[in-house]
Amino acid sequence: MFCDGCGGALQAGQEFCGQCGKQVKDGVHLAYPRANRVQEHIRLLGIFWIALSALNTVQAGVSYVIANTVFLRPPDTGGGPPPFLHPLLIFVAGLLLVKAIVGFAAGWGLLQREPWARIVAVFLAFLALFFDVPFGAVLGIYTLWVLLPAKSAEEYAAQVRSFGARRSQS
Repeated sequence: MFCDGCGGALQAGQEFCGQCGKQVKDGVHLAYPRANRVQEHIRLLGIFWIALSALNTVQAGVSYVIANTVFLRPPDTGGGPPPFLHPLLIFVAGLLLVKAIVGFAAGWGLLQREPWARIVAVFLAFLALFFDVPFGAVLGIYTLWVLLPAKSAEEYAAQVRSFGARRSQS
């Protein structure tokens, strides 16, 4: 039996909800608990971060291959591409690979309800708003909408506790 206002568990004969304080009229009604925003979207967020990280891995690989084929300057020739492009593309490939690794970790952490994953995902969301247009920016906005509000921190902490309890039972 659950409160129809907040979804909190109720006991038979209880007049007020212990979580939200709403008065329970005409006894207790059977209802499903109301899902919160974090609970509804956390799995999808994790999957999207893993997908974006896979895309970043492909971009890093392409950047590395282009740097070592197209922009590799032969030592004795005067012509060809400017000399700074090869190290620049290698550096960009390294940054993309690091971003992909952190994104894989954030996605996996969100799926496993790890306590640190919310902070990492919010940090990546802020970076993605500016440096990963258009897909990362959209995912960044979605991540911030789900995980940034103060109430989301409480909801995520509750998800971590319940997910951890289920893991320890099995």
